[in-house]
Amino acid sequence: MQDTLTYDVPLVSSRYLDRFLRFLKTKRISEEVVITHNSAANGLINKADSYLSVNQVILLLESAQWLLNDEKAPFEFGQQLDIGAHGLFGYMLLSRENYPQLIESVVKHLRVCLPLFDMEVLYSGSEVVIRLNDKWELGAAKSFIAKVYMGSIYTIASTICKEIRFECDFKTGKNQHEWGALAPNTEWAFKAKYNQVTFPDLRQPVHRKTKKDDKRKVVYSLAENRHRAELQGMFDRGEGAGHITAKVRDYVLKTHGQTNIEQCAERLGMSARYLRQQLAKENASFREISNEIRQSYADLYLLDTPMPISEISNKLGFGDQASFTRAYRNWTGKTPGEARKTSK
Repeated sequence: MQDTLTYDVPLVSSRYLDRFLRFLKTKRISEEVVITHNSAANGLINKADSYLSVNQVILLLESAQWLLNDEKAPFEFGQQLDIGAHGLFGYMLLSRENYPQLIESVVKHLRVCLPLFDMEVLYSGSEVVIRLNDKWELGAAKSFIAKVYMGSIYTIASTICKEIRFECDFKTGKNQHEWGALAPNTEWAFKAKYNQVTFPDLRQPVHRKTKKDDKRKVVYSLAENRHRAELQGMFDRGEGAGHITAKVRDYVLKTHGQTNIEQCAERLGMSARYLRQQLAKENASFREISNEIRQSYADLYLLDTPMPISEISNKLGFGDQASFTRAYRNWTGKTPGEARKTSK
């Protein structure tokens, strides 16, 4: 553990605080509420290019944990940190030739960005493990910070791993289905000995089509991460969006628009009929929100990547390319091919 004096040394960039405050707004927790609950936050908010000490981070997160009252929220925030969209990190990903090296790159990057856990990479047979070792006495904020790390690791590593297993040294009131809905293709174990993330069979030989295809997938994923962060920021800054509308946007954004109102209503704990009524009160509709986000992803893939149009239509949940073409023409007045040609 660190010396007591080091807890007051500035370490964590305030840009993470800015992102965290924007995230809290999506949960209906304003800066004023944070300051009211924790007066020390008043001197930290809106300070550009500054750094927070570990003591300040702990104080803020303990307050946020109480205000949120949602044990999955820290993982969600970790998923939105857009570390995977960092230009230098993207270059590191593309320059690696095997997956264990990619995982080590993830660890090195997070060590610099968020120095709150001592991270190590372990190899056991075909498995690769990222273990979060205690570096500071984090108190009640420890599980919160561990989930932020795990969300960040998942967002990056899910681009190269089909299965991921989480082990947590804290308990949960949620079931496997609820955690799995937050992070598809994952397994969860709680009250374990360590906080760690395991990637099964990562060291097994993989039959790849070509290195070019693998790298293209990573490029697409990085572009999606950046686009999702930009959209979330735009929604966070938007005026007039109601509480239910913001929640629906957040869910549809995470699914790339590949969801329906019944699935969304189930996630929000209400019936589809009640969700329609609440959206109507906020002058919104599920169809409008879904189309807005699907169009934004369609524009991303058409204008910023060489992804084939047939693949785009499948990725956005259309039954065939013709259906996607009709929808895109209704949205923009152009066919996907015409939009791509104009962009070039």
